[in-house]
Amino acid sequence: MIPEGTRYHLPPEARLRRELAGRLTELFHGWGYELVELPALELYDTRHVLAERSFKLVDKTGDVLALRADFTSALANLVEAFPPERYPARYQYAGQVWLREADAELGRVREYTQFGVELIGVSSPRADAEVLELAWEALQALGFEEARIEVGLPSLVRDLLESTGLSRAQVESLRQAIHHKNIPELAGLLGAYRVGGPAPAILALPDLYGGREVLQEARKLSLTDKAHADLDWLEAVLALLPDVPLLLDLGRARRLDYYTGINFQAYTQDFGLPLLGGGRYDGTLLPQACGFTVGLERVMEALFAPRGGLAPKLSAEPRVPDVLALDRDLARELRAEGQRVELAWTDDLTQLRFYARSRGIPLIALEGRLEEP
Repeated sequence: MIPEGTRYHLPPEARLRRELAGRLTELFHGWGYELVELPALELYDTRHVLAERSFKLVDKTGDVLALRADFTSALANLVEAFPPERYPARYQYAGQVWLREADAELGRVREYTQFGVELIGVSSPRADAEVLELAWEALQALGFEEARIEVGLPSLVRDLLESTGLSRAQVESLRQAIHHKNIPELAGLLGAYRVGGPAPAILALPDLYGGREVLQEARKLSLTDKAHADLDWLEAVLALLPDVPLLLDLGRARRLDYYTGINFQAYTQDFGLPLLGGGRYDGTLLPQACGFTVGLERVMEALFAPRGGLAPKLSAEPRVPDVLALDRDLARELRAEGQRVELAWTDDLTQLRFYARSRGIPLIALEGRLEEP
């Protein structure tokens, strides 16, 4: 028995997970992102966004600890403890995070494996474009050639809502209606709160979804100067990515108190949950930062979704060894050539031949030679 929300990964699946992890690590390294390792145990902080969902432990000193529930916060702590010598700083990370209370999505998993990157110390359209392009490259490396990245601009939504002068609770009600694209509810709330000038622009936000033409539709609205500056920034980002297929969702209103610029998530056909997500969060955990996280469990689910059609490209079938070797010296030579070789555990050739045939191993190494079983 194992705890609820955790699972075993048997050899074929475990091998595939490791393969995908290697692809991401090498990709991020090729873009200049240095790997860091972060402790799984942290000091419990009530201000942490996931504090109420974290696993808590008590140290022998009486200090309250928590299992890592989020990589971005952990990386921010690393940067505070070991400030980079120069900026920009590029970091990548990989590992597990744990949640005591998980969402119902993906069977209430409470132990996740995540990979991510953070570009720290700079804030510009070029930096955002780099992170978006790297996210697209990550999707290609994982086998999702047809995936799409939806880019939102929470700063635009926040600036419009703040211009209403409403209370925090009223703004939150509007935010939720916008994010869920509930136009009738949004219209009712705007009327009930007697919102004047920015009301038409706010009501238009849920429909601002589509290709790059959405930017021009947004510019036709009556916007604040700050909102126009938000659009200028996004337009500069898009101009740097003419070949990256992006969809715009200017009604995306996730975590307005966290994201200060773009926010994005990636989806693939026939799988409704995001494969990766991130954005710019200047001043939230770090003065200037933008990044994204890939969830390995989501990736695996999407690869083998019933109608996803991607599983054959990344088969989880175990690779049969090339050779079963009784000759240990020859086994070393063959491995040096890149072949996969299992060592014999007995001198009984009859048993070894039967084993090789049952496994589908095509050759046996015997006294300096190779022969069929």
